[in-house]
Amino acid sequence: MSEEVFWDLIARFNWKKSGDDEAVLRPVVTALSKMEVEDIFAFDDILAEKLYALDTREICRGTYRGTLDPDDGGQYISADDFLYSRCVIVANGKGLFERALADPMGVPQEMEFEALLSVAREAFEKKTGGEYEHLTPLSWESFSNKEGWKPTSATRPGPYTSEAVPPGNRRPT
Repeated sequence: MSEEVFWDLIARFNWKKSGDDEAVLRPVVTALSKMEVEDIFAFDDILAEKLYALDTREICRGTYRGTLDPDDGGQYISADDFLYSRCVIVANGKGLFERALADPMGVPQEMEFEALLSVAREAFEKKTGGEYEHLTPLSWESFSNKEGWKPTSATRPGPYTSEAVPPGNRRPT
């Protein structure tokens, strides 16, 4: 699957059905389920790549601007909330994704779209009737992009950066 096909599929979300995530996703799940299984896996791999690219201290700073500071290890940032916020950026298409990378302070705030994470699984299950067990080469989990979370001169350790915090919620310092 090419990036062009990936973004074409993303553009098919039916936002007129906002509030009903299954209905929003349906056109993409249906289209993807008609493709080869390898394309479903490739869609998931590209999605993970995009979410990984957005998993940075600067995107986090933009997401929580005015409320939380990703450099302050004493402030809790939910790994899930940050992931679902990054999903909003990808789900709104290539243009917003590219603008977010260029200007992280312009990303949407207080929005989430966790449902995006289920597209490949739902398409696979619709196509095969089987259980989805594909693992992406990159993790989309928050704080997994070590390069994107390199400490800055302003980064301060705190309770949410300590070894006592499970790795999935621990921010790098």
